[in-house]
Order: sequence, then structure tokens, then C-alpha cells
Amino acid sequence: MTDTDLSGRRVLAIVTNYGVEQDELVVPVRHLRDAGATVDVAAVTADAVRTLVGDKDPGETVRPSMALSDADPAGYDLLLVPGGTLNADTLRLQNDALDILRSFTSSGRPVAAICHGPWLLVEAGSLTGKTLTSYASLQTDIRNAGGTWVDEPVVADDADGWRLITSRDPGDLEDFLREIDTALAARTG
Repeated sequence: MTDTDLSGRRVLAIVTNYGVEQDELVVPVRHLRDAGATVDVAAVTADAVRTLVGDKDPGETVRPSMALSDADPAGYDLLLVPGGTLNADTLRLQNDALDILRSFTSSGRPVAAICHGPWLLVEAGSLTGKTLTSYASLQTDIRNAGGTWVDEPVVADDADGWRLITSRDPGDLEDFLREIDTALAARTG
């Protein structure tokens, strides 16, 4: 899907241990690793991550690299926040996940969130002045959090000094990954 060389780039994906939408985690992780990036998956605990397909059917099991509490966000170029209704609803209640997100936004590093993933940004109060997309059911939450919701396959917004990349659902993964590749390729150092 990409000819972009992402060697030397580091991505942190944050999830819960149950309910992340399979393709919103597995497809980006494989894509980024195939392009040369180092990708770590941090979950609430170091136990296996049970993904779901369509929020209900069992998906692949993923072994996390570490627990959220052990992740040092300073060592990464981009934060990936996959969706899945159960995953996103639980993740936004995790203080470690909120702290990781705030580390990225306050330092101007990009965040990529898909489907229900933007719920974490709603909870963190990070959407004021941002234009983004998500799964359609989040649009009221996003607007109430100060963001502007649009129905587009992918949105990249640089307001407030950091890039937010968002997509609606697994059907938008090609566009989502293209924007992630662009953001990572643009990072210096």
C-alpha cells in the first residue's frame, strides 16, 4: 500500500485488552511495520488483546508490547488510537491513556484516531478548534467537546500546533494510512 520508507520512525498504539476493532489495530500495525516503522502496542495490562470484528465477532489475539503504565510516550513519533466501541469507551476511562495522549498533543506530535478512537480526545478535552471525523455516533460528543465534525473518509487537522488524523471506520483505512505515512515521513530527527 505504501512506498514510503518509515525506518527510524516509532509509533505507539494504545488499546484495552478487549474490544478493539481488529482491522483498526492489526492493519495499521502491519502496514507501518512493513514500511520499516517500529510499532509498540500498549494495553491496559500486559495480557493478550482480544480484538473483535464489527464489535461482536471474535477477531485475532494480539500480544501487547507493554502495559499502558509502562509506556514512555516521549520515545514515539505518532500515537495510534484504534476504535471499537468497547475499546474506546473503556480506554477513555484510563488515566494512563489520557496522560499518553496529552503528552503527544502538548509536544506537537501527531495523533491518529479512527472510528470510536476520538472518544479519548473528547475525554481529554483536546478537540477545541479541531476539525475531525469519526464513527457517526460520536458527532454530538465531538461538537460538545469543541470540535467540528465532518463526514469524510479522512481528515488531517493541524490546529493548535499538533496534527490530528481521523477516519470514520475500517472502510477508510487506505486513506487513514496514507495520512499517517505522510505525517511520519514529515517528522524530522
